[in-house]
Amino acid sequence: MQERPASGDAAVLVSLDLGEPAYEESLAEMRLLAESAGVSVKALIGGKRQRPDPAFFAGRGKVDEIRASVLETGSNLALFNHALSPVQERNLERELDCRVIDRTSLILDIFAQRAKSHEGKVQVELAQLEHLATRLIRGWTHLERQRGGVGMRGPGETQLETDRRLIGDRVKMLKSRLDKLQRQREVQRRARVRSEALSVSLVGYTNAGKSTLFNALTHAGAYAADQLFATLDTTTRRLYLPPIGNVTISDTVGFIRALPHQLVEAFRATLEETIHADVLLHVVDAGSPVRDQQIEQVNLVLREIGAGDAPQILVYNKIDLTGMDAGVDLDECGSISRVRLSAKTGAGLQGLRDALVAAAARRRLAPDTTQANPIRNMYAS
Repeated sequence: MQERPASGDAAVLVSLDLGEPAYEESLAEMRLLAESAGVSVKALIGGKRQRPDPAFFAGRGKVDEIRASVLETGSNLALFNHALSPVQERNLERELDCRVIDRTSLILDIFAQRAKSHEGKVQVELAQLEHLATRLIRGWTHLERQRGGVGMRGPGETQLETDRRLIGDRVKMLKSRLDKLQRQREVQRRARVRSEALSVSLVGYTNAGKSTLFNALTHAGAYAADQLFATLDTTTRRLYLPPIGNVTISDTVGFIRALPHQLVEAFRATLEETIHADVLLHVVDAGSPVRDQQIEQVNLVLREIGAGDAPQILVYNKIDLTGMDAGVDLDECGSISRVRLSAKTGAGLQGLRDALVAAAARRRLAPDTTQANPIRNMYAS
């Protein structure tokens, strides 16, 4: 199995411009990912290509440049800001004589570092094994030898086949464990439904400030930090909002551009809190220059997990860094569709509470288009 990056690892970062949008933002994210994994980036190798090279992703000349940079900087890693195929990864490791880690593997490693709960650890291990299963052709000579053994493997079975079988057995066991955890979650969810409490889930791009907002609303003391994927394990708390009573709020894992499919699948049980929520608070970093693209990336994942049609309230967070005024925006029906606030300073939190009260009222009452909207009246100029 590929060694994970360790604190103190030095790396050459490779990021090629293939003509895709938001290249600079993707590169900045990769630097943050490396920092989050405890890797020190010693050099950046860039360049433009029309399409990836099938064998090395980068061209032969660029591979020579990467190898020279690895030697010059004394790096032991080559980080690629791209998803590499197993063949590309194997060929690059042979040419560069160092470990090669792509964007997907780096994100998986960060998740492995951050997972704290039993469920989170199971989900991450499942994603890692399913990713590894496609990479059991790494050129290790022992994988091609036939090795028998009483009680170990069948006659004539290669080491490669054994590794695949063992991984397959472990994946089945992890999936069975996740199914059991999912059934437990379903029991808890039915209990909350019977209580008729409004169910709210915080979603958003990683590092948008979801956990800080969660703490500001619930005083839960959940871990919050200015780093990517600070939160992996879903945390649920009750919030009392007069006059509607208790509301359940769940803090969930953040999303990112090109989030590995294995992670989306493995975390599906956790993300079902999002699927079954009455309202999604879509937290946005108001100061990000690419906030619109980040909103779309989050919506893409929501659609993938079946939550694309769930009611949303956009929460523009971090207005203390932008000079934006706290307040709310109403949609054509007079409901609050966007809240501008700072979870750090508390400015605008009352507008969000008002939005949740209105959402609970809409959930409890039958639709009545002739009735005046209290929120429209409250915020009418």
